[in-house]
Amino acid sequence: MKAAIYARVSTDDQGQNPENQLIPLRKYADSLGFEIYKEYVDYASGGNSNRPQFQAMLEDAKKGEFGIILIWALDRFSREGILNTLNYLKTLKNHNVALKSLQESWLDTRDGGMGELLIAIFSWVAQQERIRLSERIKAGLKNKKNVGKRGKDKKERRKAGYLLRWAKTKKTGVF
Repeated sequence: MKAAIYARVSTDDQGQNPENQLIPLRKYADSLGFEIYKEYVDYASGGNSNRPQFQAMLEDAKKGEFGIILIWALDRFSREGILNTLNYLKTLKNHNVALKSLQESWLDTRDGGMGELLIAIFSWVAQQERIRLSERIKAGLKNKKNVGKRGKDKKERRKAGYLLRWAKTKKTGVF
């Protein structure tokens, strides 16, 4: 069976490296006897679906290019909450594509029943973690402001993020 591998890291700074997911996922695919069709890697928040490689993967799934997607963990696939995550899984199922997690042995959509309930629960947990992360960042910025340290304003952060992605594109050829 052909398998797609999907990896996601929130940023390419702070030591996050998708290879930490990709290397074990490649070995996992090999151990299961899957042929790797393609690896999709995003450097973006899982809080929305505006991720280029995520969208490309869904399009390839609709075309029937592979039969299963291997992921590190559900929160790497999506942190959009129950409804969106279940909609992605329904779309995949409608195109005969399964989702299987390396870290969460219960997450294999080839099996029905309890897995669907657990996916709903863990989708909610992933969304809550995204919310808590946002709250921690805002609290840290507020604390910096209170002690007189000026952080980057929104325009500066956007420009810095663009420049990091541009530099990465030049280095890897992937935006």
